[in-house]
Amino acid sequence: MGLAVEILGLVIFLGAHVFVTRRNERAVLVAKIGEWPYRGLFSLVSIVGIVLLAYGFADYRAAGLVAVWNPPAWTRHIVVVLMWPASIMVAAAYIPGNIKRVLKHPMLVGIKTWAFAHLCANGDLGGIILFGSVLAWAVYDRITLKHRGDPGAPPIPAGGGKNDIIAIIVGTLIYLALGLVFHPIVIGVPAFGTPALGH
Repeated sequence: MGLAVEILGLVIFLGAHVFVTRRNERAVLVAKIGEWPYRGLFSLVSIVGIVLLAYGFADYRAAGLVAVWNPPAWTRHIVVVLMWPASIMVAAAYIPGNIKRVLKHPMLVGIKTWAFAHLCANGDLGGIILFGSVLAWAVYDRITLKHRGDPGAPPIPAGGGKNDIIAIIVGTLIYLALGLVFHPIVIGVPAFGTPALGH
């Protein structure tokens, strides 16, 4: 049951984000209901998707993982290593500097790095579906960006090296928060081979 709910959450969440790439259909919907109602609806659908995804994945894990293959223990180090630059790239999307200028879409690069790293270390069916789906969406979204006729959201003015330093600091804090707090407490698996913070 948990796996079905996880998949439903993925379909809703990723479906909403795929709809964003359908610029003509999006424009028609925005024209009908307005920009802000559209954003509110998009946010609501995304939140519902995330809640279902998180609940389903947690329920699936609690019921017992369905093994597809057994990744070697060293693949966990891939996650630990790659999640640091992935976190920095996500931060650089909102604190644009030279990192954003070089990568163009650091958020998508960060998401792809996150998904790829976790695919390497997770051989269970639920994990493969989750990380594989997100990776496929991120690749698809990046491809569609090259063919969109409208400019999309107004670009965030890019800074320089100072913003890169800030992005690295913020990204590192995100990385540590994910590894030391979120992963062991929420997911129930220590990211750095240590028990959950406070336990």
